Amino acid sequence: MPQPQLFSLIDKAIFDYNLIEENDKILIGASGGKDSTALIEYFANRQRRKNVSFSFSAVHIQSEITPTLDSRIVSLFNTWNVSPSYIPIKVLSTLKEGVPMSCWWCSTRRRNELIQYALENGYTKLALGHHLDDILETLLMNMLGKGKLSTMPPRLKYKKYPLTIIRPLCYAPVEVIINHCKERGYLTTTCTCEYQENSGRKDARKRLELLTGGDRGMKMRLFNSLKNINEEYLP
Repeated sequence: MPQPQLFSLIDKAIFDYNLIEENDKILIGASGGKDSTALIEYFANRQRRKNVSFSFSAVHIQSEITPTLDSRIVSLFNTWNVSPSYIPIKVLSTLKEGVPMSCWWCSTRRRNELIQYALENGYTKLALGHHLDDILETLLMNMLGKGKLSTMPPRLKYKKYPLTIIRPLCYAPVEVIINHCKERGYLTTTCTCEYQENSGRKDARKRLELLTGGDRGMKMRLFNSLKNINEEYLP
């Protein structure tokens, strides 16, 4: 029986960017959303293959403004032999006075906690659930907002820490992940906090849709253009 399309895309990303190496100890941030849940399902499935030489765990960052893991998601994890750990944090009280709350600040706080937890517990890699659309949206946000040509790479090895960030969903368009979750029939949690509107990502999402018309081929060509740079024809 052929494996799901999503898993094939993740396999290709792992091969192309060498995202899993021998004896890796991988930490996955489990938000309860579709992206991280599908990623955890993939890793649980991959561990059943022959000659597995890595281990992984999941951790959920709890805060006063983000939903906790739904009990049905936890039950689903249990069927995959995954028992998530939990880290409680404060997001609002750590915001500097006069600075508006935003999705960026919340995600930064959560990612920093994940990095700290990974370093303290001997993980070699931190797997995040950013998919193809996330990467392209970040590209547009940086180009239009900061005048910089940069985005979230599939693999980022920190210079200061013995830790590498990996994004195994980098080839997966958001619609493939949505369809996968529907086919699998599992529930995921969506962030509904009141600060969502204070985010540039929604605007970037609209711009990406206008630019590509939602066409998967165009999205991949935009992604691949970042690896095919002709400096002779740039300022």
